[in-house]
Amino acid sequence: MKQTVKIELGGQEVTIETGRLAKQADGSVLVTCGSNIVLVTAVSSKRESTADFFPLTVEYSEKFYATGRIPGGYFKREGRPTGEAILNCRLIDRPIRPCFPEGYNSETQIVATILSYDGKYSANSLASIGASAALHISDAPFGGPIAAIQVAEIDGQLVINPSFEDLGRADLALFMAGSRKGVLMVEGEAQFKKESEVLAAIKFGHQAMTPIFDAQDELREKTGNIPKREFQAPVVDPEFSQVVKDFIEEKVKSALVIKDKLERYSTLDAIKAEAKTELLEKFSDDKDLKAVREGELSSVFGDVKYNSARSMILKEGKRIDGRDTTTVRPIACEVALLPRVHGSAVFTRGETQVLGTVTLGTPDDVQHIDALDGHIKKNFMLHYNFPPYCVGETGRMGGTSRRETGHGFLAERALHAVIPDQEKFPYVLRIVSEVLESNGSSSMGTVCAGTMALLDAGVPIKGNVSGIAMGLIKEGDDVAILTDILGDEDHLGDMDFKVAGTREGITSFQMDIKIDSISFDIMDKAMAQANVGRNHILDEMEKVISTQRGQVSEYAPRIETVKVKPEKVRDVIGAGGKTIKSIVEATGVKINIEDDGTIQISSIDSEKSAQAIQMIKDIVTEPEVGATYNGKVVKITDFGAFVEILPNTSGLLHISELAHERVRNVTDVINEGDQVDVKVLDVDRAGRMKLSRKALLPKDS
Repeated sequence: MKQTVKIELGGQEVTIETGRLAKQADGSVLVTCGSNIVLVTAVSSKRESTADFFPLTVEYSEKFYATGRIPGGYFKREGRPTGEAILNCRLIDRPIRPCFPEGYNSETQIVATILSYDGKYSANSLASIGASAALHISDAPFGGPIAAIQVAEIDGQLVINPSFEDLGRADLALFMAGSRKGVLMVEGEAQFKKESEVLAAIKFGHQAMTPIFDAQDELREKTGNIPKREFQAPVVDPEFSQVVKDFIEEKVKSALVIKDKLERYSTLDAIKAEAKTELLEKFSDDKDLKAVREGELSSVFGDVKYNSARSMILKEGKRIDGRDTTTVRPIACEVALLPRVHGSAVFTRGETQVLGTVTLGTPDDVQHIDALDGHIKKNFMLHYNFPPYCVGETGRMGGTSRRETGHGFLAERALHAVIPDQEKFPYVLRIVSEVLESNGSSSMGTVCAGTMALLDAGVPIKGNVSGIAMGLIKEGDDVAILTDILGDEDHLGDMDFKVAGTREGITSFQMDIKIDSISFDIMDKAMAQANVGRNHILDEMEKVISTQRGQVSEYAPRIETVKVKPEKVRDVIGAGGKTIKSIVEATGVKINIEDDGTIQISSIDSEKSAQAIQMIKDIVTEPEVGATYNGKVVKITDFGAFVEILPNTSGLLHISELAHERVRNVTDVINEGDQVDVKVLDVDRAGRMKLSRKALLPKDS
């Protein structure tokens, strides 16, 4: 039976409907706002699972028919998810995952399908709301509802779910999700905003979520309050658990203070192996019981490691690597280490090391994306690579993972605010991050390496950007905010908060909360602590390079810009592109022409660029009345000759203007192919020129 609830968000009506489509899913809702319609389904398997993790997957399915278009390319059907779709999957996944009970491991899948899309407003918040609603009305043990919205500051005012047109004018834009208790996830970018301004936007967004929670509760009531399936997390045998704790606890505590990550991991693995040998031997006769006890041992081992590390931080103020809560790990920076690369840098912070490279491209290198929003051109790209060796592991290498896409996008956002305008620096920019070692926040290491590589490449960025990852340990009233977290601290902590920006303000941020909620007071303290850490990192970076180099690499193309009248563009191109092709063939340069008359000439050879520029200027130069030109006779007639004084620009040299004396035949004075000096007497409204040779000759000749 169809049931519907309605919400008003940002002045728009949002409808959530169930009971009409996809009724075999555990939960299915249709979320509508204007012409945007998203179908979101949720299915959580009822089969028993042996997985030791929660296998939640989220799919964000973009359908081109939703916009009345056929996909580009040869196959004419949607293929692998676009980068934007992957980012939207992550936005839905991250706040939903912690809302399931600890130990729940049934395979669960959310599918959001865009059925209709107007291209004016984003559909990602509708998809996220739909995911929560579909789970909330299902029998899956989901601890929702949650809400998701976009917040932007436009012309000094905070608004909810703005249009794309308005977002283009925003100084601050964020996507956030939360529960009634507090914020679960925030991700956004800003134009050098202060911490207090970002926090104010987050508070504003959370206050606006209440109608979304109420609507989902109402929909659940209308659908009969389907009972949630019973779930009980596996319970470890108390007696065996105590035996394991007694055997490993002190050993684990000793191992956790080993600073070197690989040595620490090796020691912990050895402790676990020793525990298995010593404590499981008596179960050898019963293979089934031994398998159960082995799983329980692994569970207890993880709990002891988790609780010991957290206790050490909260009670002793001591972290795994011996630091206090505010100290940043040692930093080392290097630039210009790759001779043929246009810009390069290595940023090392503790056991996290990132190689950043910058390539300067021509307008031909613009990235073209066929998206639901239409055809998109990108002049700035950042690609993040996380090979398995960076964490001392083996693994398959091939396509880009969702994690790599997400981390790369966060770093790209952080640097986008400082990329120079195309008018001032007309290059296409590509940054590639190669994570060489990882032990905490390689995405923020990418921001730092990327900044230094941009400076090394001679890019006139608007400010130097650094980034830092903050963590949180909270037990009751005991709270520890951690600066520059390790990978282990990310795993055992209650918050992962990444902040990037210049000394003037924040450019990008991402926060994930793993507990019910944290107070805005804690967020405020974390932001202030991050500001101190971020500026410390900038200090270390700027000891190596602080301003862009005076010129770009000798291996980078030089781009020169020429401006011509728009009506002259076709003269430069020529019939069938003949003229521009001849310039390219003669000089070897790349030429890009815009309809507004902007012409960009790209070449690594400055002489060839100058030659091409001169050829273009010759084509577009308009004849000046009274000026003298040396032209070529291109045609002879009975009444005179046509002389080409500029490329594709000819005028009539009348027989009466050949000489002071009377001329019977034009060929008595000049012939086709001759070079002749002429003066422009007049140019009429139709562009026809009158030329004179005799005006340049002495009267007595």
